Amino acid sequence: MRSKLFVPGSRPELFDKALASAADGLSFDLEDAVAEPKKAAARITLSHWMASVAVSKSEKTIIVRVNGMDTPHFEDDIAQVVRSGLNMINIPKPESPEAIQHAVALIERAERENGVNLDGQHPIRILLNIETAKALRTAHALASAHPRVAGLQLGLADLFEPIAVSRSEAFAVKYAMMQVKLAAAEAGVEAYDAAFADIKNTEGFQEEAGFAARLGYAGKSCIHPSQVAMANEAFRPDKESIAHALRILEAAKEADAQGIGAYVVDGKMIDPPFFKSAQALVARAKRLGLI
Repeated sequence: MRSKLFVPGSRPELFDKALASAADGLSFDLEDAVAEPKKAAARITLSHWMASVAVSKSEKTIIVRVNGMDTPHFEDDIAQVVRSGLNMINIPKPESPEAIQHAVALIERAERENGVNLDGQHPIRILLNIETAKALRTAHALASAHPRVAGLQLGLADLFEPIAVSRSEAFAVKYAMMQVKLAAAEAGVEAYDAAFADIKNTEGFQEEAGFAARLGYAGKSCIHPSQVAMANEAFRPDKESIAHALRILEAAKEADAQGIGAYVVDGKMIDPPFFKSAQALVARAKRLGLI
């Protein structure tokens, strides 16, 4: 998901519009975007909408951000939104591998009760928010807690605000981004960049998204539809990079035939780490229809 658009779970009039957007993924929010008195109604409305034909035919990644595990809404959210149209559950503020394993048990029970993933081939995956100091420190353990964990998503507002760190402090932002990327890489899952709240600051969004792309993040959260195109562009491999990667793969065939471990492409020495990077870029370009 280059772009993951947040959609308030209490705004059903926005659901179809979001589905028609250019976002790769849609994250329906039952947590921060829904006032306490409306949470029960929101989860029911959302689950009914997910059962629609439009959702079943969509190629978008459908995510629901449920309420925290320490709230009275968590188990009801899981039981209600685990439906055939759901791809991922986004869990806010996970604090331990044991808590994640408990969440998985609830998801598995809901799958059985709601007739989801009966063949065992399409399990609902988990996206973990890294948005507390403890979660940042233990991010790798969280990411490795269960095979259903598909990625880590950075949440800078929740991470920074309680500890009086400025969201505009570049060092703090980049430090947290690198920590999450390394933890995700070690666990073999994707890393997704945080939301950017200053909607009118398009230059700031593009700069942050570009930095995340250079760190190897898979995509960025969007809190407004106007940010989707910018995210898609930032995480879209450019033509020069694709062409260079293809030349690396072609040169690798000749090198393998000659028993050569390192070789030169476009004036650069290429060895296994660069070859693997080229493979990944070409695969991503193919998924996006660029090759």
